[in-house]
Amino acid sequence: MQVNHQLQWHRLANQAEEEMEKINYGRVLLGGLAAGLLMNVSEALLHGGVLGQATVELYQSLGVVAEPHPMNLAVLVTMTFLLGIGAVWLYAAIRPRFGPGVKTALCAGLAVWVLAHLWSGVYLSAGFAGLVTPKLAWTPVAWGLVEAPLATIVGAWLYRE
Repeated sequence: MQVNHQLQWHRLANQAEEEMEKINYGRVLLGGLAAGLLMNVSEALLHGGVLGQATVELYQSLGVVAEPHPMNLAVLVTMTFLLGIGAVWLYAAIRPRFGPGVKTALCAGLAVWVLAHLWSGVYLSAGFAGLVTPKLAWTPVAWGLVEAPLATIVGAWLYRE
């Protein structure tokens, strides 16, 4: 009788574990689009406002005539939405191990920051030293340290399993 009870408990535990491992991709998409929207608005404020003049000055110093192409903007906006979706997917993936909530979303958002923002500051500073100013290299990194975790928290708030 006790063996039968242990088997039932083991089956229930396995069933609960399997259900926790399932990701609700519809909610990942919903939360990811919300996170991506917040990131896109934030990026527009950063690059159109905060860094706009510094970018113009860099282009002028290099003798580059910068005429924005609509396709470039479409690619950047699309990639930023994909980044938001990826952030919420990462939250959903680590949620069974870390638990639901803001702390887990913050962990996922910081991982996204490292992968999407920090490396670019290092790359621009090292790879284009003397061309790209520290302001243009590191302001997006600092900005992203707020943007990525905050957007991930917003997206995670919409995620349900």
